[in-house]
Amino acid sequence: MILEKKYFLLFILLVSTLKIFAQNEIGPDGDKLIWFFAILLLGIVIFFIFRILTGQKRKPLYVREKVKVSLQKDRLYYPDNVKMELQNIGNTDIDIDRPLLVFDNFWLKRKFRLKGTDGRTFYPLYLDKNKVHHLNIDLSPFYSYDKKLIRYPKLKVLIFNVKGKRLGKSVIYLRKTLIRF
Repeated sequence: MILEKKYFLLFILLVSTLKIFAQNEIGPDGDKLIWFFAILLLGIVIFFIFRILTGQKRKPLYVREKVKVSLQKDRLYYPDNVKMELQNIGNTDIDIDRPLLVFDNFWLKRKFRLKGTDGRTFYPLYLDKNKVHHLNIDLSPFYSYDKKLIRYPKLKVLIFNVKGKRLGKSVIYLRKTLIRF
């Protein structure tokens, strides 16, 4: 058995060192290359004509969902109200889920979902492209819910679409800190 393996290995080594004769490969003919590019160009032209005739000209080829989020305080330190502004800067309309409000201390985070304001619920919100949505956030209900939130220096707002994809975020500092984290 071992002897057969040795002969088989010797046979493989001898055969692999022999010169392999192959037919020389000739490149593609010029007319075949021209036909290939002509068919490719015809396919692209048919695609754009189909888009124009079916009225899909206004729909983008790729969908980019993006939201610009900005937060403004009414005072420099310890604000009572924060104004949130959402602007759809993507190329399509989006459904915005309830914003996530995060009070952030260095090690601790408290997260709240915003439903609306003044007893009105208006999330999930449908936002057309290039439209703006404003929301005034009163921080006193959060401070009355948990007194320790007054000590949290950072406030962050995260915006998601209804499918769960994060679209944007914004951060502000509510009080002075020695280190910005």
